[in-house]
Amino acid sequence: MKPIQRALISVSDKTGILEFALELQKSGVEILSTGGTADLLRKGGVPVIQVSDYTGFPEMMDGRIKTLHPRVHGGILARRDVPEHVKAMEAHGIRPIDLVVINLYPFEQTVARKDCSLEDAIENIDIGGPAMIRSAAKNSEDVVVLVNPDEYGPVLEEIKAGVVTLETRRRLCRDAFAHTARYDSLISTYLTGKWQVDADFPPLLNQPFEKVQELRYGENPHQSAALYKEMSPLPSEIVSAKQLQGKELSFNNFIDLNAAWELVKEFDKGAVAIIKHTNPCGVAQGEDQLKTFIVAREVDPISAFGGILGFNRLVTIQTAEEIVKNFVEVVVAPGFDPEALKLFAAKKNVRLMQMPEMGSTANAGKFDLKRIGGGLLVQSQDLLTYVEDQLKVASERKPDDREMEDMKFAWIVAKHVKSNAIVYAKDREILGIGAGQMSRVDSARVAVEKARKPLQGAVMASDAFFPFRDSIDEAAKNGITSIISPGGSIRDEEVLQAANEHKIAMLFTGTRHFKH
Repeated sequence: MKPIQRALISVSDKTGILEFALELQKSGVEILSTGGTADLLRKGGVPVIQVSDYTGFPEMMDGRIKTLHPRVHGGILARRDVPEHVKAMEAHGIRPIDLVVINLYPFEQTVARKDCSLEDAIENIDIGGPAMIRSAAKNSEDVVVLVNPDEYGPVLEEIKAGVVTLETRRRLCRDAFAHTARYDSLISTYLTGKWQVDADFPPLLNQPFEKVQELRYGENPHQSAALYKEMSPLPSEIVSAKQLQGKELSFNNFIDLNAAWELVKEFDKGAVAIIKHTNPCGVAQGEDQLKTFIVAREVDPISAFGGILGFNRLVTIQTAEEIVKNFVEVVVAPGFDPEALKLFAAKKNVRLMQMPEMGSTANAGKFDLKRIGGGLLVQSQDLLTYVEDQLKVASERKPDDREMEDMKFAWIVAKHVKSNAIVYAKDREILGIGAGQMSRVDSARVAVEKARKPLQGAVMASDAFFPFRDSIDEAAKNGITSIISPGGSIRDEEVLQAANEHKIAMLFTGTRHFKH
């Protein structure tokens, strides 16, 4: 392979570019450049040939037209081993370009701004840059393409050694196509969010994800795994969390962390959730954080051992002192008291994850994705809890104020329990949870078995309607006085009859929360 003799440099992210260009110049590389990049290089002492001087065609239309020219793309695309290509270059005064250093207009950063208009977004769609990157990548055996400043150093070493290896060229080619594919998907995703009708799904789903880190392993040690983030995640999403201490998180840790955070962030008042295998095994609400944590833990202390803890308030030193009495895997919260951090520092295996801020639970335009063999299931996210004016007291007896508040609390928790889900609660604390059973009445019985306190006077939440009255009879037998469920079964009359027989207040939400 021939040495690098001519480079075209045009970058929006100018990190390290002057230093790189200075070294190229010392190696005898001629440099073509445009606009602000050319100005920066000249001021830094790098001789530069302006692309407009090279093509004989001026930049115009606010820079929209500058590199889209045969002398540029011919120099990049021409195969040096094809005589017809070489003759065409000689006939039209096209010089070979051996190195293309490009990064694109900052579209992602532009649309992330709160004040970004559609016009701003459109103007920050790069056209010439992707065309040159793709041209160089297509001809990677003759042209080296660089889109990442982190690659400047390693490539420079190979240039100085006399040749950029085929292995490096192919790796950079792969990265270049991934770079432009991601860029196009960012644009597609943004415009879909702007112009797509809410109820519709795009005919072609382009969701850009960028690797954040490789994980220790997947669901099981024999599976490999990695964490990716999507375009501009909200601060309230778990991928935005900052790890303050502890060993690397595993695939399962992230799944449970997400479950913990998604649950506690639903509450306006202070709340604590303990998650095990994606299901809550203890949840409580209250402004006395230490007491609330103890209440949540005692719902199922055996399951809480080695669990994931979620807090929607800053973790205090008093709570931290109680947490470290038992083994926990991870704690996620909006923040930690400085004294609590000192205490946790002595427990190096405890992972601490800090969320930047509570943020908004509204996540318009984002999808919930579930992979199946050979395809992908896509749905809108389940952001609804209940709508006050849709709540309907269907029974003869009306719930009192305490029962009403407990039912709303239990309903939020039930939304985050794997179906079939049954939750018993009283005084804004969970007493028992039945998750993932094949029949609803079995979930009701499991929740009773899990309860460590009497259920007399407690409420019951069901994520979906009752197909038979058996769950109501089971609830009554254990002292449940109020039940919240979506309603909508063909046997609602039978279910309500059972509730009325037992003098149980029944609240219908009209909304189901299956979680598979």
